[in-house]
Amino acid sequence: MSELDTLRTDVVGSLLRPAEWRDARSRFERGEIDAAAFATVETGCVRRAIALQEAAGLDVVTDGELSRLNFQDSFGLAVSGYDAAHDRLHGYERRTEGAAPLRRWDMPDVAELGTPVSHRRPVVSRLALVRNVPLEEYTRARPLAKRPVKVSLIGPDRVLQRFDHANSKHVYATVDDFTADVVAIQRKMIVALVDAGCRYVHIDAPGLTAYVDEPSLAAMRARGEDPARNLARGLAAEAAVVRGFDGVTFGLHLCRGNQRSMWHREGAYDAIAERMFATLPHQRFLLEYDTPRAGSFAPLRFVPKDRVVVLGLVSTKVPQLESVDALRRRIDEAAKFVPLERLAISPQCGFGSDVAGNLIGEDDQRRKLERVAETARLVWG
Repeated sequence: MSELDTLRTDVVGSLLRPAEWRDARSRFERGEIDAAAFATVETGCVRRAIALQEAAGLDVVTDGELSRLNFQDSFGLAVSGYDAAHDRLHGYERRTEGAAPLRRWDMPDVAELGTPVSHRRPVVSRLALVRNVPLEEYTRARPLAKRPVKVSLIGPDRVLQRFDHANSKHVYATVDDFTADVVAIQRKMIVALVDAGCRYVHIDAPGLTAYVDEPSLAAMRARGEDPARNLARGLAAEAAVVRGFDGVTFGLHLCRGNQRSMWHREGAYDAIAERMFATLPHQRFLLEYDTPRAGSFAPLRFVPKDRVVVLGLVSTKVPQLESVDALRRRIDEAAKFVPLERLAISPQCGFGSDVAGNLIGEDDQRRKLERVAETARLVWG
């Protein structure tokens, strides 16, 4: 194991967009400032986001994903070939009314916005890499940080779940053909990251919890899909993307939805744990465990002995601050299935998976990051 494999604290990726960024973004979109002026403001916000994480005591930092309107931009903005009519990312900014913390949201609730998360996207030509979004983020963030910088990339399983194959057969005869292109492009992106010096790549795989959520499984079956086949294809693709990069730490993050403090899926890891942990070569598994919706720690018994489990115990959805004692008790529970030396702690998800962010304040965000580091010091020294 490398030092990055065994870090005791972690952060999923996104942070709340500060007011300065929001104001500059609005002015830029209205044509009141040019791209260079906006980039100056944004870089300043990234600098402060990194300083926040370092001051909190985290072992690894991100740029806060401040340039993304949504966490899926890491791939969606990187490739050509999608039908532009189905790519309306700005809809995320409008989905604010009626949001309530810790309630479920479903696709019919947001379908009218036409967002990529609510509509599958057809392609009009074979996918081609046109921008390496994570590389741009890493290149900007690395000189600003004293700690290692990690970047996040949406995993292939989530991309597959957004793919409208029925209306794309003139380009890709089979889903497997599309999958092969997704994997090849993402590996190309990672090669460039590694060449630039990045040694920690975090893969977001929220789609994997679809296979433990009954409404999601029912939706697959209603489309004539076999969930077991989808899962097998998704896991194989996730493994293929990261295999063979010596000296690079890969994390895999699973969650159950993170939208304006709401959630999208529920269900324990039990149904997928044995197969998932046996298939995936990632060194760090960042698993959401902040509510009973995630089930017990028992599925962690399937984690291979050379991997680390990062327990997502601190909620990014609510302002209430978890107590150190409660977090230590939860870590002790998990240690019954994975030895303490192979455990770590993090927030359960990002604070701002999209530009709107969760319904908490920046002070709440800071305290929660500090609580992660404080708990790690008390547990592991």
